[in-house]
Amino acid sequence: MQIIINNSSMVPIYEQIVEQVKKGIRTGQLKENDLLPSVRSLSKDLKISALTVKKAYDVLESDGFTVTVHGKGSYVAAVNPALLLEEQKKEVETDFERAVQKGRRYGLSDKEIRSLFDLILED
Repeated sequence: MQIIINNSSMVPIYEQIVEQVKKGIRTGQLKENDLLPSVRSLSKDLKISALTVKKAYDVLESDGFTVTVHGKGSYVAAVNPALLLEEQKKEVETDFERAVQKGRRYGLSDKEIRSLFDLILED
């Protein structure tokens, strides 16, 4: 799996890494027990600080997506279907929140936003 960093993005680099690894797991590109690149090799490849990669790996582990074995590296954890579903719902919810906020910034009423949502669901 190739990780691509957008240096001009407002999203912190460690979050970009976290999201790309999670997406790889959700899509099946990364499977249980797959070894992630070492912190040093990924930081070298991406030309970023090893501390940034370490922070991303720590977040992935605390979220239950990876397991780190001291001296061996970080591996994709056993995929928990409930955790995966919850993560996907959270992502959709975030997208909905952004869309609602954007609609309100454009002056749309909640009723107009709901109408648009209903229209999209018809497809």
